[in-house]
Amino acid sequence: MTAESTVIKAPGESAAERSRGSGRPEGAGRTRSDGMVLNVFSHGFLAVWAILIVLPLVWLALGSFKTDSQIGSSALSWPTNWHFDAFGRAWDKGIGGYFGHTLIVLAFSVPLTMLLGSMAAYVLARYPFPGNRIIYYFFVSGAMFPVFLALVPLFFMVKRLDMLNTYQGLILVYVAYSMPFTVFFMHSFFRTLPTAVHEAAVIDGASDTRIFFQVMLPMAKPGLISVGIFNVLGQWNQYILPSVLMQPQSGSDPERYMLTQGLIQLQYQMGYQTDLPVLFAGVTIAMIPMLVVYLSFQRQIQAGLTSATLK
Repeated sequence: MTAESTVIKAPGESAAERSRGSGRPEGAGRTRSDGMVLNVFSHGFLAVWAILIVLPLVWLALGSFKTDSQIGSSALSWPTNWHFDAFGRAWDKGIGGYFGHTLIVLAFSVPLTMLLGSMAAYVLARYPFPGNRIIYYFFVSGAMFPVFLALVPLFFMVKRLDMLNTYQGLILVYVAYSMPFTVFFMHSFFRTLPTAVHEAAVIDGASDTRIFFQVMLPMAKPGLISVGIFNVLGQWNQYILPSVLMQPQSGSDPERYMLTQGLIQLQYQMGYQTDLPVLFAGVTIAMIPMLVVYLSFQRQIQAGLTSATLK
């Protein structure tokens, strides 16, 4: 018989006194049950949220392998025969060109956004000077400014620079559009980095440029990857800015539609002939690269945070 089992309830002894006598804090069972209820609620909410996101994506992907009659008869059914020709028809109808235009723009806009945004955030976070906070709030206020209010002056500004329907015009606009959030995010991240490393580099005689590119920027890799994901997703899915700035200005001006514009053009090309598998295939083609990028960089974020903690 153990010592704990020999505890005898004294007359008038309360539950708190018994719990103190047994070495178990009062309310431990209640705290454990409350935690279980909270975990069940949170996991249930996440499960419902995942279903609401995954089901439409699966429905779109499965619709790409059906025929138009199968979608019309039962949109939620499993494909009876897996048809892959819808992807070829979507690619031939222009999705391939729209895909290439979007890749060209993002290949320049995302690196420029990350470079300029991280440089501005680093200076504002690590170097105090008169007007520092004013410039920082100026950047942050850009994130609260709706893009719809700037479409008309933005259109005439880009037109005056003779950059309508050009890659470089859209790249500059994407960089300016993504800078506020990038500066806001990286400013907070640079402020959390240890000051001792920066001071050691200064004592060793490193210049400010070398300290930024060789010391501070590698330490900020998790933050760069995180904000890079948001920039890639935001610029890839952007529709309103390309619709205003990437329209042919004359009959000889070539079409340089982005992928989001191309999906709308694909729907217009159908006219009165419904070809839903082609439209579903186009959306699937536009969706797959972002899913791959997001899932791949999520693993790199976890690895970067773990390595930073171990160091």
